[in-house]
Amino acid sequence: MSVAGTTERVLRLLALLQRRPSWTATELAAELGVTDRSVRRDVERLRALGYPVHATAGVGGGYQLGAGTRLPPLLLDDEEAIATAVSLRMASGGTVAGAGEAALRALAKLDQVMPPRLRAEVRAVHSATDTLVGPGTEIDADLLVTLARACRDSVRVRFRYAARSGERERAVEPVRMVATRHRWYLMAFDVDRDDWRTFRLDRMHDVTATTWHFHPREHPDPAAYVQHATSEAPYQHLARVRLRATAAQVRDRVPPQVAKVEDAEDGWCTLTAGGNDLTWLAMHIAALGLETEVLEPPELRTTAQHLAEHLAAMAAHPRTS
Repeated sequence: MSVAGTTERVLRLLALLQRRPSWTATELAAELGVTDRSVRRDVERLRALGYPVHATAGVGGGYQLGAGTRLPPLLLDDEEAIATAVSLRMASGGTVAGAGEAALRALAKLDQVMPPRLRAEVRAVHSATDTLVGPGTEIDADLLVTLARACRDSVRVRFRYAARSGERERAVEPVRMVATRHRWYLMAFDVDRDDWRTFRLDRMHDVTATTWHFHPREHPDPAAYVQHATSEAPYQHLARVRLRATAAQVRDRVPPQVAKVEDAEDGWCTLTAGGNDLTWLAMHIAALGLETEVLEPPELRTTAQHLAEHLAAMAAHPRTS
C-alpha cells in the first residue's frame, strides 16, 4: 500500500479510537478492512506520533486511547466540528477570566483548517445569533482548575472568604461547583461549622488545595442546594404561590437562582422565592401575568392587594394634555 494509503488508514484508526473507549483488535481490523497484524503496526505508528494507545491482553482486551503528557491533534467529524466552533464563539464572551482569549485562539486554529462548507454553516449560526451577557463577575481559570481537581481528588481546600460579616479563613471539603447565569458557586462541607455551605467563587481569595484527603460524605444534590441557598435562604421573606402554568413554562421565564419552580396538579405549578421586600416580590410575581394563588406568607396577599389598589388609582388618573 502507498504512503498516502497508509496515512489515511492510520487517521481512520485514530478516529475510531476517539469514537469510543475501547476496541478489540478484531473489531478494528474489521472496520479498517485489514489484518490484526496491520492494526498492531498502525497502533505503533500512532504511538510514534505521540498518541498514548494502551493495549490490554487476554479475553476482552483491546486498544484504548489514553491521556499523555501533551494534547495530541484531535479528529472531529462534521457535527463535532460545527458544535465545537459554535461553542468557542459563545465562550469568547463568557465569565471565566482569560477564557475568551483562549477560545478565540482555538477558534482561529479550527477555522483555518475547517472545510469551506462547514465554515459557512458555523458563520451562518453565528450571524443569526445574538448573546446577551449579563453583569456576571469574571472568575480566574486557575481557581476553577484548583477547585475542580480538589472535588475530583477529595482533598480539603483552604481559602480566605469575604462574607458580609467580614473576611475569614475557611477550610472545606469540596463536592461540586455550580454555575448560574451570572455567578459560580462551590458547594462544600465547612469543617469548622460542621455543616454544608455554598461559597461564591468571586469572594474567594488565596485558594489552596491541601494534601488532606477526606472520605466523601453523603451530600444533598449540589444544584438544588445552591438554588435553595441563593433563591430562598438569605432573605427575610419566603413566598410560595401557585401559578396556572406548567413548571417548564415558568422556568423559561424565571432563572433557577431567582426561584424554585415545581409542578403541581391540574396544570398548576408552585413557585418559591425569597426577598427582603414583599412589594418587590408581589410586583415580580404579578409581572408573570399568570393566575396566581398566594400560599404563604399571608402578608403577601395583603401587599398584593395594596399594590393592585395603587395601580388601579394610577390607571384612573390618565395624563391630560
